Amino acid sequence: MAAAAVVQIPVGATFLKTFKKSFVDVPIDAEKGNAISTAEFLEAAESLTTMFDVLGSIAFTPVKTDMLGNVEKIRKRMLAAPLASQNIQDLVRNELKTKSHTATEGLLWLVRGLEFTRIALSKNINSTEELADSFRGSYSETLMRHHSFLVKRIFSAAMGACPYRKDFYAKLGDDEQKVQEELREYLAALDKIVYILKGFLESKEAKW
Repeated sequence: MAAAAVVQIPVGATFLKTFKKSFVDVPIDAEKGNAISTAEFLEAAESLTTMFDVLGSIAFTPVKTDMLGNVEKIRKRMLAAPLASQNIQDLVRNELKTKSHTATEGLLWLVRGLEFTRIALSKNINSTEELADSFRGSYSETLMRHHSFLVKRIFSAAMGACPYRKDFYAKLGDDEQKVQEELREYLAALDKIVYILKGFLESKEAKW
């Protein structure tokens, strides 16, 4: 399997600045029940998956592929009914009215994957533990209970292949303080979006 292309980080910038869209910039309309703009959310989710390339192991390929597959399920619904899908919550409501739940189920799994990644990186940036330990801790809190034995083995292999902490952060940028500041801001924005979407997905109107 070919390795992912190495992203060139502009001088003085961090890896997060190479993202097509950051969760920091995803519009949230507080006046419409914290409606999250669909197109920008999907672009931000796609951008996050490039973080798995920085982790540097093909063991993460199934994790990345799964998240991108769920992004595509949601995007397909958005393109099929654009006026009814301008924000994520309306996309779900309107899809469920058609007695279909492909995109809604995709969103459920995507949010789980985003939460897994967010908790792992938050654990790591707020401690001195190695990445593998942070990802294992996050996995036990989030995805593990939803996975079959086979999928658990795939994730276990990926987490065991994490690079050393110092090597990972070095790949995110030359200025460690700047990397940490931007990553904290990014994770805070992601946390807010995950919190909103988890609450929505647990509500009656998102059930199928």
